[in-house]
Amino acid sequence: MEPLEKILTASAELFSQYGFKTITMDDIARRSGISKKTLYLHFANKEEVVNESITWYKNNTTNACVAVLDSAGNPVEAMVKMLAFFDSMFKRINPMALFELERYYPAAYKSFRSMLLEKDVALMEENLKEGIKKGYYREEIDTNLLSKLRIETSIMILQPNRMVTDDHTITSVAMEIGEHFMYGIMTAKGIKLYTEYKAQYIKQTPKI
Repeated sequence: MEPLEKILTASAELFSQYGFKTITMDDIARRSGISKKTLYLHFANKEEVVNESITWYKNNTTNACVAVLDSAGNPVEAMVKMLAFFDSMFKRINPMALFELERYYPAAYKSFRSMLLEKDVALMEENLKEGIKKGYYREEIDTNLLSKLRIETSIMILQPNRMVTDDHTITSVAMEIGEHFMYGIMTAKGIKLYTEYKAQYIKQTPKI
């Protein structure tokens, strides 16, 4: 692995686990397995690391989402697989991370949010349109509006104290909202498939 990839991988892991405020350039160099001198050859300061690692992380996540969607046999299976994918991912994310990104690195947060609304909304809307064509989703739904709503609620889940509390974990909130969304758009045909795929792909999360 090249030094730059090591840095981006390590910094994304650290920021996801511990947030953005307390992580230092020393921490990033140590986790990357490189010297601080090598780190500073690639980045002048922590803000540059944050900006680049956010873009790298989002691109990787988007590519992973596309792979998950492409592996599904139909739109409902794709959505259930995505619920399982994000359930696993959210377990590794510190709920304070997005809050600290917005507070201390607003430019990086704005970029991250823009990428979400551009790339993820498009992927979601494609799924909804295909699901309508195949009779799995209700034909009267507004695909663009609901795609934006789904992504906005995903962002909201990652904001501490809004939904995630001592009683409501990030994974339980994400699953509850995901299910609420799905039951709001599916036809009886879609619900039948959803129930089957949920049993296959998703480890049950306690109700909140």
